[in-house]
Amino acid sequence: MGTGIGIDVEKARADTPGCARVAHLNNAGAALPPAPVIEAVAEHFALETTIGGYEAAEQNADAVEHFYGAVAGLIGARADEIAYVENATRAWDMAFYAIPFAEGDRILTTTSEYSSNAIAYQQVAAAKGARVEVIPDDANGTLALDALEAELAKGGVRLVSLNHIPTYNGLVNPVAEVGRLCREHGVLYLLDACQSVGHLALDVAEIGCDMLSATGRKYLRGPRGTGFLYVRREIVRTLEPPFLDLTAAEWKAPDGFEIRDDARRFETWERYVAGQIGLAAAADYASALGIAAIEERVTGLAASLRRMLAGRPGVTVLDRGEHPSGIVTFTVDGHAPEAVKAAARARDVNVSVAQPRTHGYDPHGLDAAVRASVHYYNTEEDLERLLAALP
Repeated sequence: MGTGIGIDVEKARADTPGCARVAHLNNAGAALPPAPVIEAVAEHFALETTIGGYEAAEQNADAVEHFYGAVAGLIGARADEIAYVENATRAWDMAFYAIPFAEGDRILTTTSEYSSNAIAYQQVAAAKGARVEVIPDDANGTLALDALEAELAKGGVRLVSLNHIPTYNGLVNPVAEVGRLCREHGVLYLLDACQSVGHLALDVAEIGCDMLSATGRKYLRGPRGTGFLYVRREIVRTLEPPFLDLTAAEWKAPDGFEIRDDARRFETWERYVAGQIGLAAAADYASALGIAAIEERVTGLAASLRRMLAGRPGVTVLDRGEHPSGIVTFTVDGHAPEAVKAAARARDVNVSVAQPRTHGYDPHGLDAAVRASVHYYNTEEDLERLLAALP
């Protein structure tokens, strides 16, 4: 397959060493990194081994600082609204636990919320006396906006928190519409964009979220152990991080301190410096390709895969939503998802197993399903290889 719409697929594959070895359809787990990311990480780590870690960070200070503008440009933010955090879960935690919850506060979320986030809700509910309430789905499976609006109108909502793209069912939540409702009611809005940054075109101003967390390893194609947090400039001073260090705050000896007034109040001094530089390279790479072009190719490939799977006897496609994402979930009659994954792996095709019942408040979720998640460097041949590998 040659050039896709807006994407030079052959070049993208040439930039991706893993494409020569596997048909990688596990991009919602961890995508294959491109050469510029690999080189950025390797070069900085090599520098650390030759001149020392502190010295390498000083020498590459401009590359470290470049991260903030590169990521901000990717999501329509300002550089001072970005914090480097070691993963999406920690980024989300830093934002969530900074919110001053009180007795009776309501937290609104979705049926398909990620389990790590749900655990945090329950912990805060138990400690602070807050309440976690789940907004039902609409007919397409996405969050029901009329139900959300009705709950917001009742008052007492401290936070609306949801994922842009759930980990397992292909849907894309109406995040901009949620943002509009949150602004109308003066409610904080936290968006888990773990599966959407590098996958969909998004702009935090258009979405209207106050906070957004993301990872490097998924669709952004950055290193594992990297992530970032966006916090809107106008609210950052209202949020006190759950812990501070000498980067997040300045010690006013002997018994005082002053917290930074930008998003870097959510950072810690020690970090994976090579990873931060690599994540900046990943953001640059995605921006150069164009996120709109990436979205078009990813969703187009996923639509092709759904059609191919739907035409296969015994295969059930499980995805929901009016405009599905690049994540495709399905089952094969008579075969456990783990067995399907193993059969695909034996033929150098990577997929994963999703467990809907453990990721969400939907009591009707399946125990397990096969998850195939495409990226722009995948081809129709990769999809055909998956179909051929199915038992």
